[in-house]
Amino acid sequence: MAEWLLHAARTRGPHGHLGSIPSPGVFLYQKTYKKLFLWVFMFTLPKLPYAFDALEPFIDAKTMEIHHGRHHQGYVDKLNKALEKYPKLQKNFAEDLIKSLDVVPEDIRTAVRNNGGGHVNHSFFWLILKKGVEPKGEILKAINKKFKGIDNFKEEFKNKATGLFGSGWCWLILNNGELEIMTMPNQDNPISQNKTPILGIDVWEHAYYLKYQNRRPEYVDAFFNIINWEQVNENYLKARK
Repeated sequence: MAEWLLHAARTRGPHGHLGSIPSPGVFLYQKTYKKLFLWVFMFTLPKLPYAFDALEPFIDAKTMEIHHGRHHQGYVDKLNKALEKYPKLQKNFAEDLIKSLDVVPEDIRTAVRNNGGGHVNHSFFWLILKKGVEPKGEILKAINKKFKGIDNFKEEFKNKATGLFGSGWCWLILNNGELEIMTMPNQDNPISQNKTPILGIDVWEHAYYLKYQNRRPEYVDAFFNIINWEQVNENYLKARK
């Protein structure tokens, strides 16, 4: 049996296309046996679009290295492991799996929910982090209209993020054309409720504990200094379509 890897450069995060074949990762295996071709799709860890220290002093380099290379990688590995028994599901985008958990076999449903969600959430998260980007565009107009100003938005977002018990995420989402702030536990994502994430913060302790220990409010304050508002605005424009 011969086996090799096909690699594809991708810029669309945890999903995309490889040629005409839908692929949820950035590479796939092609196995040949007696002239029979089998495609085995694998999710992979997306590269960070910046150096580990790019968000200093707000998020330290060691936290970024561990968060991306160990925690996110762990979600990817466990998602691939869960799907090994169900090759047909491997062809789905991770987003589609967590949108339709009811069609995922019960014996792997929790693993797909947790690890598929972790993969989708973190792939989204890395792209909305960047220093030195001021709020602007249509998203700023929408925030001003909904929350009566960016400062009011930050206050409400911080209250929700710090008030979430245990581990999870705080999200700015678009729901039926309206901006809302919501929290979700663990690695759950708003798309599982047919809501579209625009902005999100990871409030699992692994996202901030090395620098901030149990001071989550300080971490949330720091987060406001590293929001890539250009990407957030793009997310909002796409969600409105």
